[in-house]
Amino acid sequence: MPARRQPRADAARNAARLLAAARELLTERGPDVPLDEIAKHAGVGNATLYRNFPTREDLLVAVYTDEVEALRRRGEELAASPSGAESAVPAGEALYLWLDEFVDHVATKRDLALAITETPDGRRSALFREWHTTLNETADLLASRARRAGTLRADISTVELMALVSGSAMTAGDVGTARRLLRFVRDGLEPRRDGPTPKRG
Repeated sequence: MPARRQPRADAARNAARLLAAARELLTERGPDVPLDEIAKHAGVGNATLYRNFPTREDLLVAVYTDEVEALRRRGEELAASPSGAESAVPAGEALYLWLDEFVDHVATKRDLALAITETPDGRRSALFREWHTTLNETADLLASRARRAGTLRADISTVELMALVSGSAMTAGDVGTARRLLRFVRDGLEPRRDGPTPKRG
């Protein structure tokens, strides 16, 4: 009699536990942490790990994709804050709350992103384009609201905004410095008080 297949719900729970364990250990120890330690930390066997993630790259891609998705959901949550509601987050504050999480992501996940090696089918390049698009679309959603609310200069595009913030985060060296640089960026991007901010040409 053939062995019963693992129930789908159990498989999903195991995958979630592996992702959570991988995220924790990768953050603490970097992308070279042994896979068997990740499996042990998740409370599953190596066979379960390899059934869900056949290669190290598969696991790293899944972790990074999960991080990008979390940022996307957070951006949508901030953008959906109803205006006028007691708990509403002002558009400008929503943008910089999200950018604060974004600089944390860039500063702490850069090694993980670089560890996802190129593949012959070009999957890495396609994935990076997809991740880049997702994050820029999320930033644009929040930046557009901030411009309409008058809390973000009208003469800076979302692409320019993200270039400033990403560059600061990548060169900062640590999260604390990245957040400090973001505060300087914010000061420079608030609408000018001594006259109208020029529109983009």
